[in-house]
Amino acid sequence: MPNEANQEPTQSAGGVSVQTNELPELQPSPKSGDPLGLAQILDVPVRLTVEVGRTRMTLAELIQLTPGSLVTLDREAHEPADILVNGKVVARGEVVTIDKTYGVRITSVKNQD
Repeated sequence: MPNEANQEPTQSAGGVSVQTNELPELQPSPKSGDPLGLAQILDVPVRLTVEVGRTRMTLAELIQLTPGSLVTLDREAHEPADILVNGKVVARGEVVTIDKTYGVRITSVKNQD
């Protein structure tokens, strides 16, 4: 005896009740200009970071830093900076000044692997 119109009768499997449900057949959705639904997430905020270089130092070296200390980074001045979105490198660029603030000019975009 079915429990609902779209269900098979209840069966017992080792003392556990099991029901087989009949699901409706899905139809392909109509084609649209946004097949992945990206328009719904385009306003989600992300963190964009520009990284000009890195270095490693000991804790002893770190606590010795004072105003005016110089820290050498692992890149030369002419090398492009990494542009990261949520911690992942997505592009490279050169650091520029725009009026009185820093900016970055995109020089290459990483392939979507």
